[in-house]
Amino acid sequence: MRTATIAINPTALTHNLNQVKKLAPNAKVLAMVKANAYGHGIKTVLPALQQADGIGVASFAEALEARQLGWDKTIGLIEGVFSASEWQQAINNAFSCVIHHTPQLDWALENVPPVDNPTRQIWIKYNTGMNRLGFNDEALILAAQRLHDAGYQLILATHFANADDRDHPLNTVQKKRFADMINYLKNTISPDIQGSLCNSAGIVNFASNHYDWVRPGIMLYGSSPVTDQSAADLNLQPAMDFSAQIMAFQTVNIGDAIGYGSGWIAKQETKTALVSIGYGDGYPRVINGDAYVCVIDTNSNQSYVCPVRGRVAMDMIVIDISQAPTDIALNSKVILWGVMPHVDEVAVHAGTTGYELLCRLSARPERTQV
Repeated sequence: MRTATIAINPTALTHNLNQVKKLAPNAKVLAMVKANAYGHGIKTVLPALQQADGIGVASFAEALEARQLGWDKTIGLIEGVFSASEWQQAINNAFSCVIHHTPQLDWALENVPPVDNPTRQIWIKYNTGMNRLGFNDEALILAAQRLHDAGYQLILATHFANADDRDHPLNTVQKKRFADMINYLKNTISPDIQGSLCNSAGIVNFASNHYDWVRPGIMLYGSSPVTDQSAADLNLQPAMDFSAQIMAFQTVNIGDAIGYGSGWIAKQETKTALVSIGYGDGYPRVINGDAYVCVIDTNSNQSYVCPVRGRVAMDMIVIDISQAPTDIALNSKVILWGVMPHVDEVAVHAGTTGYELLCRLSARPERTQV
């Protein structure tokens, strides 16, 4: 049977959440579980994130799923709602919402939830330089005043554009704009207004800017959010083991090519193995010549680093097993990413990020839990 498996380790998720709490001990944690928990499966991760103060999702369907799975703490819709009727559904399901433009503001003012409803908590989005979502200065102040007067509890929120690069000049601009705005709102509207500035990279790089809420995402899943420190440096554990099996062997003669496009040509006789994984499962189609996998031989339980050869196909890849000191057994486990290689390393070989690799896994691999 063709085997491609995504195994999730809840213990690693809990460990990574605890690392967040150590880095930001005075802030509440809104754990990001959008995009099916970054490809890990929302049903699987929620029990491991019970010590978070809330979760953040991007869609109403994700919020409903989390509630149906028994999550009874804050569920934050980080893009807010998309219609007046969806705002009413948010009230009915006690979701907390981001408000980032005028239609959402109007819906909130036209339909104010009961006093004890969590939808009374509004995350009002401030555009400090990302230039994606959020109010500018004047509109933000007016919206905050109107929401406060209507009885809402406000959390001022913004999003870094370059927090992964500690020294990027826009970080200083965004931090100052946010600090100036929250101080102004506290002094002119209410001292109870809270703040949320930091994503995963901000949590690591800007300890003095954690405010009341932090919003970790990628670091919960064991991937580094910053450019100058690895996941191991940050004591983060990969929560996913993505693997397949060796399905056949081949010997490639000198001068022969491998795979579509015939881009890799053997300079010497090369022992190869075919692995039951491809871009149809979520392994990146485009990788450079340094990409490798880790083979766990079924017979000896020894592990071997084996380079990927030729172009990744929809359903299989070819790996070079020439350097293995002994014959590798059929059906041996092949780790695409996990502890080794780490997903961040595979992402470098693919010219992308760990975020993308995790999120674009297909439904074809079998999901398990360790």
